[in-house]
Amino acid sequence: MSDLIVKSNRLIQAIQTLSLAETRLLQLAIIDARETGKGLNTDEPLELSATRYAEAFNVIPDTAYLALIEAEDSLFKRQFTITNEDGTTTKSRWIQDANYRKGEGRILVTLTRVVIDHVTKIDGFEQYFTSYHLQKTANFKSVYAVRLYELLMQWKSVGKTPIFYLEKFREQLGIGVNEYARMEALKRRVLDIALDQINEFSDITVQYEQHKKGRVISGFSFRFKPKAKEKKEKLVSESKFLELTDAQINMFGNQLARLSEFSDLAVGNESYEVLANRIKDMLRDPIKQKRFIPYLKNLGFKAKANQD
Repeated sequence: MSDLIVKSNRLIQAIQTLSLAETRLLQLAIIDARETGKGLNTDEPLELSATRYAEAFNVIPDTAYLALIEAEDSLFKRQFTITNEDGTTTKSRWIQDANYRKGEGRILVTLTRVVIDHVTKIDGFEQYFTSYHLQKTANFKSVYAVRLYELLMQWKSVGKTPIFYLEKFREQLGIGVNEYARMEALKRRVLDIALDQINEFSDITVQYEQHKKGRVISGFSFRFKPKAKEKKEKLVSESKFLELTDAQINMFGNQLARLSEFSDLAVGNESYEVLANRIKDMLRDPIKQKRFIPYLKNLGFKAKANQD
């Protein structure tokens, strides 16, 4: 497997070449390390459970566990080379060891020193590795949808991008030299699928324009905007109590417990499960529930027609 060479402050370029499952494994591990306060170091492995993966990406636990194992196995074999500021190079793998706990539905992985040293230098690190950010792309099935969404978010403040010329654009999406060489294949297998998923599942709508030199397409530019609320969908008032089903309370309670915004509700070093149970009780309380309502919307809660 060939190396990927990246500058020391651009490890994100290496992440953009990973598969969707590999990217999600890294994101979940780093997000949980940050939001639990555990942090990243080479002495403490990061825990990834099938339950956590299933909740994050809306799959069943068995599927989640298989995805974790397959992603870890392929990620363990990958390597890349960092070009340091002094011109020297450092070759590294992503994971230095992994411990399987099949009976418990979880694995423990330890990132390499090089990954830990450089991951915090990624532009937008604080935003990229958060549960809230992850939820925006959780329903994507194409890794190119994830990569394109990340690329667009760099121009979020203006809602449009410059022209991405073809060679650079392919590199930004992590497309290999011999992959989708024909423009028809690139548009059909990469661009159109990515845009369909972004428009359907994310918080923005996007369209693109192709640019030509003569008769040949030389690049693409994009315009996007926050997704408008459907006229028939009634917005939930933050002052109104939401009637949640037991299933919704269980699902949203587990998801809310993972958000750093509610870390103040944790007592000592209690587990996520204990915190989640406390939040579930709060969701049943008309007064205490108010704090969570904006986040319930972000997590996908929609009011029923009779909840005015």
